[in-house]
Amino acid sequence: MPAEPVTVISFPEATAVAAPRCASDLTEQRGTRRVSFTPKYGSDAVDVDVRYLWCGAPNAPTVIVQGGISADRDVCAGRERNAGWWHELVCEGAAIDLAQYRVLCIDWLLPTDLGDVPSVSSEDQAAAIAALVDELGIGRAHAFVGSSYGAMTGLAFAANHGDKLKSLVLLAGAHRPHPLSTAQRSVQRGIVRLGLESGRTDEALALARQLAMTTYRGSEEFSRRFAAGPELREGRFHFPVEDYLEHAGRRFVERFDAQRFLALSESIDLHDVSPESIGVPATLVGFPSDRLVPLADLCELQRRLGNTATLEVVESPYGHDAFLKETAQIAPVLRRALNDCR
Repeated sequence: MPAEPVTVISFPEATAVAAPRCASDLTEQRGTRRVSFTPKYGSDAVDVDVRYLWCGAPNAPTVIVQGGISADRDVCAGRERNAGWWHELVCEGAAIDLAQYRVLCIDWLLPTDLGDVPSVSSEDQAAAIAALVDELGIGRAHAFVGSSYGAMTGLAFAANHGDKLKSLVLLAGAHRPHPLSTAQRSVQRGIVRLGLESGRTDEALALARQLAMTTYRGSEEFSRRFAAGPELREGRFHFPVEDYLEHAGRRFVERFDAQRFLALSESIDLHDVSPESIGVPATLVGFPSDRLVPLADLCELQRRLGNTATLEVVESPYGHDAFLKETAQIAPVLRRALNDCR
């Protein structure tokens, strides 16, 4: 793809909008850099165009922030966007304070970005970020804050590029996928492949997303929100949860495509990092209601990381999505973790 020009923006004074904005002394780079590395499932080095956002106080320490597979580089609000996928935690005065740090975030790579490879790995994502750190002259990042797939990539980054990192903060992500979670995702991918083969791609992708939503959220939330009885509509009974799931499926199809979903879902299940290979201090955040990344897996990760890791347990009804929903509870954990590594 042609390289996207880098934009360097000085933000105007914040105005009264629903989402946090950046102040006038903060700057943003939003563009593309070409980097080179050898993919895990490839044999030769490839040139890759990495789409990134680098935002915050000039000359401040850089914090890498990566989210789940549906997250993009727009983690925070900016000049042309009133929100980002984690804007409550990444803005001036927030837990990841853009007046104290610069935040670096990339769009996830796909196999098509890497040439002739069968899949993209969390190690490839980490290699791209590490090369970008060099290209931008960052040297050593203050921290890597990763959630879900971003946490997996953070572990891969620390294992393979530990010299470029001071600390890890990992939410709802472990050193390997749980086999039951892999089973659930494999069914989702099967649905999407069937849709591609039958010419009903959008319907299949929406259905796969609906199934995924039942694994992202906790049993307590579903019990509270959808306890009402069914309603007879259009010749059949509709259950309250169906409207919620169908809406989630439609929204996902509007902003995602089937091949991207297949690639990144598979990348989660290929992830496997040895905790013993990581030498930087880590803060782990787990949610007891998370059925995709059970708390037991984070306990194992903490044990195998040794004395360099602490585990914070946050109660929430929201399951795996708690890292997106429980911003008030997560904020002090992030502040403490970032301050501890100063």
